[in-house]
Amino acid sequence: MANSSNLQQAAEAPALPTGIFQFILFCTAGFWGWLVLMLVFETGQAAGSILVPYAVKAIMDGVANTSATGMPILESLATPLLLLAGLNLAEILFSRASGAVLVATGPRLRRSTANALFAYLQYHSPRYFGNHFAGALAHRISETAISVNHTLWSILCDFWPILVTFAVSIFLLFGVHSDLGLLVGGWVLVYISISYVLATRCQRYAQEYAAVRSHVNGKMVDAVTNILNAKLFARLGFEREYLDGYLQQEVKSGQRTFWYMERVRWFQFIAAALLKLGTVYHALTLWDSGTISVGEFTMSVGLALLIINDARNLTRRFLEFFEYVGNVANGLETIVQSHEIIDSPHALPLKVTHGRVEFNHVTFSYDGDKPVFKGLNVVIEPGQRVGLVGFSGSGKSTFAGLILRNFQPQQGQILIDGMDIQHVTLDSLHEQISLIPQDPSLFHRSLKANIGYGRPDAGEEGVVAAASLAHADEFIRAMPEGYDSLVGERGVKLSGGQRQRIAIARVLLKDAPILILDEATSSLDSVTEKTIQENLDRAMGKKTVIAIAHRLSTIAHLDRILVFDQGRIVEDGTHEELLLRNGVYSRMWAMQAGGFLPEEAEPAASGVREYAD
Repeated sequence: MANSSNLQQAAEAPALPTGIFQFILFCTAGFWGWLVLMLVFETGQAAGSILVPYAVKAIMDGVANTSATGMPILESLATPLLLLAGLNLAEILFSRASGAVLVATGPRLRRSTANALFAYLQYHSPRYFGNHFAGALAHRISETAISVNHTLWSILCDFWPILVTFAVSIFLLFGVHSDLGLLVGGWVLVYISISYVLATRCQRYAQEYAAVRSHVNGKMVDAVTNILNAKLFARLGFEREYLDGYLQQEVKSGQRTFWYMERVRWFQFIAAALLKLGTVYHALTLWDSGTISVGEFTMSVGLALLIINDARNLTRRFLEFFEYVGNVANGLETIVQSHEIIDSPHALPLKVTHGRVEFNHVTFSYDGDKPVFKGLNVVIEPGQRVGLVGFSGSGKSTFAGLILRNFQPQQGQILIDGMDIQHVTLDSLHEQISLIPQDPSLFHRSLKANIGYGRPDAGEEGVVAAASLAHADEFIRAMPEGYDSLVGERGVKLSGGQRQRIAIARVLLKDAPILILDEATSSLDSVTEKTIQENLDRAMGKKTVIAIAHRLSTIAHLDRILVFDQGRIVEDGTHEELLLRNGVYSRMWAMQAGGFLPEEAEPAASGVREYAD
């Protein structure tokens, strides 16, 4: 795992450490008073529990003395009985007080941990989210937060009370006879040492099992998300078999972990039997020789049995503890990675007064090998409406992604109104740019919340006005709960065209000075598209607009068209100018089938000369 000091972390994200126990300490920073209180209560409860055999010893010795003296038994045993009652009462009160602290602290600690992990996750780049299942990430946050809690409770409620039990027991046995104290003390030392070594070796299995479970969970979420596709292609059986293959991996990983745990339990049962037999035998020989009393014999055997019970639990809890630690480690390894794109230390807020966009000798590659752009120069003037066209893979979407700073160029500058966007805050950049994607994603919230997302202070009137401009008001009002209707996960309750109209309304309401359209009306029928396009044109006003299009008719009316080919801008001009040149754009226009470009150029379009670079 990487050292946290070597990580590149966004300044706004919590400075999460990558070490497991450092991370747990970070999460518990605001809970130390409660945790110390729980430690005190657990000490009292463990001491009360382990001293019960001592009270029983006093009662047994009192019974023996009463038989010899003839005193009334209750009068003779008053003190030992009060001690027994007091110890039981103390055990109840301390244990329930500890439980109350756990109830008060546990859910809040889990919330705090989940919040910190989610806040860190938010600042990862689009590339990071593209490489991970959303369901697996959500599962990792939840499981890591739960495991932080369980790790703490293991230490406070399991290991510490057992340590108190062992310490008090050995002290009492030394009081009976040094041989008994040495026998049990030596056994405890050897048992704990071997148990710890065996449990640490289990950590690798537990961590691997946690990673497999998380991956399987991601696959399951993906399968559920796409279940309508599986139905459409009659592939339900295939999906079951596909998922079962991953479930089988989980089974194998789980069996490796549990078989190891089973071997550890063999050790614990054999060791416990040896202690039990050894303590009883040695105590019997001491009693037989008159070295210890019947009460001391009873206490010795009782303490040995209590130690055995706690020792068995200790091994199990060691295994569980390292499983929790493995879960935390897996969560940190997945989430607490370097943030790819962060604000520079002296980043300033972007203030767009005109909307001029400039690419200045920009070189960019996704993998550091084959560049998408090499020394790209282009200027989009304030208020200009520019269309981007080209075959798939020509660089149109990358061009828009670089403006949004979804990626960072290896060389060159991207300037907005003269400010290098690498030196402005990401939030201010995204506040000044609106994007209508080809496949819009909506929150599983109300239509009102989705439309008003970019401008929370807009009020209901603003939301309705934006919906009307996007031709969404009519279908929204026809829904049972109107603007309060939930749209389902990613907007699945809406048709593609309805989702796109909600996305358009959301962007119209945001009213940012720079607008990027990525086939913004591709899911609409031609009549609705024409009306919305007119409303969009009016809403554009003096905005700088960059429109990616496969249907050339949708951008033919724009001020300027940039034609991309293999990362170069090979033509630049208006629709009419480009047709007159009889070049790449003219061939694209002629090649359109149903208004759309084919995926690849015809052979004649290859080898075109570069128009502007």
